[in-house]
Amino acid sequence: MLSRIYGVLLPFFVSFLLAYLLDPLVNFVQNKCRVKFRGLSVAIVLLLFVGLLTLSVYLLIPAIGREVKSAAVGVEQYFASFDADKYFTPEQQEKIHSTLDGLNLESMLSYPEVRDALKDLAPKVGGWITGGLSWLAELVVILISLMYLIFLMIDFPKIRANWIYYVPVKYRDKARVLMRDVNHNMNAYFRGQGLVALIVGILFAIGFCIIGMPMGIAMGLIIGVLNLVPYMQALGIPPCILLCLVQSAQTGRPIWLTLLCMALVFVIVQTLQDMVLTPKIMGKMTGLGPAAILLSLSIWGVLFGIIGMIVALPLTTLMVSYYKNFAAKKEVKAETQGIPKQESKTKKRR
Repeated sequence: MLSRIYGVLLPFFVSFLLAYLLDPLVNFVQNKCRVKFRGLSVAIVLLLFVGLLTLSVYLLIPAIGREVKSAAVGVEQYFASFDADKYFTPEQQEKIHSTLDGLNLESMLSYPEVRDALKDLAPKVGGWITGGLSWLAELVVILISLMYLIFLMIDFPKIRANWIYYVPVKYRDKARVLMRDVNHNMNAYFRGQGLVALIVGILFAIGFCIIGMPMGIAMGLIIGVLNLVPYMQALGIPPCILLCLVQSAQTGRPIWLTLLCMALVFVIVQTLQDMVLTPKIMGKMTGLGPAAILLSLSIWGVLFGIIGMIVALPLTTLMVSYYKNFAAKKEVKAETQGIPKQESKTKKRR
């Protein structure tokens, strides 16, 4: 059942997570700015959020546009000045030309297997073309998520006050303690990881600009966003390699030199993140090693997708701390139960 309704639940959980993160800001606007109505506070926060996002895009679009145009010109120059003699020997070039010249498209299409394959492929191509209209469905999902977000932000005080009444009475005290710890861990983790991601994105953008990589600012910010989930910045390596190839075509530098500069940027920023930023900002909140972090991300990602990867570390940390407390209580209980037995035995001997 969960697998069938996952697509419906995902927008709700994303909206709930955003409402949870924006709720302190809504409370600040409502209480400190003395806004009477909760709905007006939500509208102000959403307008501020959208305004800051629009301003950031407006300020970054010109620089990103210039870098995209420069990269496009570099790609055109690269293909225009492509010299096959630098990459292929004369024997290899002769084999390539002979292979291409020996291809007869008409005879290839005469084979029954090829015709059958094309017949099977035609409906799929039609499906791909009609699938391009899926952006309408995506737009509907975005609108539904926005409605979820608005309603959840308005009703969040009621949710916070009344959720405990859905828990049986004998479990309410434990549930309050559990939710208090979850709230503390989630707030600390998202604040710390967001600050780390912001600094890492700025460092990558500066590093890419120093080495002259095309679209350096955009790639740096993209890697910073990916860094909201630990170790996800590795997904930015393949596009960075392609941009290094474009840079090599534009400047005439050796490819190995541009790749080496890119690798140095990754190594330096990753070292700063692991040795300085994460210990100073995150502290010892997680207490998990790299292997445990990767295992946690894998398990929660398989269970709940991208939402699971986002909440993996705070929930895993909470589970580990609760298990340690449980084990410590068991150990203390065993020790306290053992002491009276020993004392009673000694008294009987006396």
